[in-house]
Amino acid sequence: MAEETKTKKENTKSPVRKTGRLSDGMEAKIYNQEGKETGKIKLPEAVFSAPFNADLIHQVVVSMEANARTPVAHTKDRGEVSGGGRKPWRQKGTGRARHGSSRSPIWRGGGITFGPRKEKDYSKKINKRMRTKALYSALSRKVKDGEVLFVDEFVFSEPKTAVAHGALTSLSKVKGFETLLSKKNNSALIALGDKNKMAEKSFSNFGNVEVDEVKNLNPVKILKYKYLVISKPKESVESLENRNK
Repeated sequence: MAEETKTKKENTKSPVRKTGRLSDGMEAKIYNQEGKETGKIKLPEAVFSAPFNADLIHQVVVSMEANARTPVAHTKDRGEVSGGGRKPWRQKGTGRARHGSSRSPIWRGGGITFGPRKEKDYSKKINKRMRTKALYSALSRKVKDGEVLFVDEFVFSEPKTAVAHGALTSLSKVKGFETLLSKKNNSALIALGDKNKMAEKSFSNFGNVEVDEVKNLNPVKILKYKYLVISKPKESVESLENRNK
């Protein structure tokens, strides 16, 4: 009786969500830049089926943004402001308040008290393993939401915005990616399998699209954009999988 109950519970589990890009299990469809299906690729579950850890992603994102922060605002204290070498007036007999320097913080043009200083260090330590787990968690959530598109390769004989526009138009016909081109802000992050200057220059005129290499993917960039377009799937997936080694 207990075995029958257990079997019924297992059968009532919700099935894995299927999208236009994913078929049974962790297998994804590959498209060319004309938007036509050219094949399939098996995705490692460790990378694309990791549990979503919102706390870890938040910690990593906050740390990465803090490490990228460059202190710019800088004020001078009374010892750094020029002038004020002599006493403004004698100590007694004038009826005025006593002052030793015109560069005092209470004087106009004097030093600043408790102002921002560029020496402040905002960086935070984050372990490599934590960064990798946060990346896998973000990637898995993108795949689960059907927002990852695999493209075999972007081919450009020369930097041409019109050709890049045509590629985005074709890819936006794939089910689930209808707003790939029309979304005004933070539409897509195009992750190239390797360095491709032609593709980078071709997509550079699109304000809603960013181009980078797969090796530079991180949770901050992935969560910033609605869609993630990965070229050269085989090499890219291997590169992502090796992050954990």
